[in-house]
Amino acid sequence: MKQYNPTTPGRRNATKEDFSLLAKKEPERSLLLRLVKRGGRAGTGRITVRHRGGGARKIYRAIDFKGEKRDIPAKVIAFEYDPNRTAFIALLEYQDGQKSYIIAPQGLKVGDQVVSSENAPIKAGNRLKLKNIPVGTQIHNIELEPGRGGILIRSAGSSAIVLAHEGKYTHVEMPSGEVRIVLQECYASVGAVSRPEHKYIVLGKAGKSRHRGRRPQVRGSAMNPPDHPHGGGEGATPIGMAGPKTPWGKPARGVKTRKKKWTDKYIIKRRK
Repeated sequence: MKQYNPTTPGRRNATKEDFSLLAKKEPERSLLLRLVKRGGRAGTGRITVRHRGGGARKIYRAIDFKGEKRDIPAKVIAFEYDPNRTAFIALLEYQDGQKSYIIAPQGLKVGDQVVSSENAPIKAGNRLKLKNIPVGTQIHNIELEPGRGGILIRSAGSSAIVLAHEGKYTHVEMPSGEVRIVLQECYASVGAVSRPEHKYIVLGKAGKSRHRGRRPQVRGSAMNPPDHPHGGGEGATPIGMAGPKTPWGKPARGVKTRKKKWTDKYIIKRRK
């Protein structure tokens, strides 16, 4: 991480990552898709997610979350920045010349070979079935249903741990501390996701947030009573209630939102 000299107020606390490992090249054109901005609006045109809009134009990189080419080794030819996710991505080239992107794990280098196979070696970047991954191994990009592609543990620096194998299920500990069971026929990638220093980034100024498509947020306590439950009062007064609420009066922060779901049977230990 680079710390700037405080030459301006925006530079005073800003930090920057070291991107020297990334390739200075354009993204692979055959793997690019057009990304339509919606500004937090649903199909009806109503805002369903607040504080979204604007920002730099992004092009989506098609990531191979499934590892569809089985038993065919691929060579890592470049690491790239992806504006649509927190982790870095790796560009692979297979022996038949086809290219694809994967989420880059920690420890992978340009020139390394990775493979998606049921009995692949336990090496960072390789993808194999959970039943063949030893206990104690760090994993990411985990499937919940065989063949549908990885949906768990894909953000920067995250990883899960294989705790045990029991019957047709594998016990997996999530970063939150939750322990859940996943079918052993599901695939997962070995290693932890790259860019662990992402959580230490300090943008330093509001403009950098705007470039990322985040519009300003106003504190509820700075509003009037008709506009927010926290509003009103003289000066910087407390919210005046036992716990914080959303603008619509529902309890917020720390409140359990998970109702009784059919997937509860797959959770052995709830997160703290």
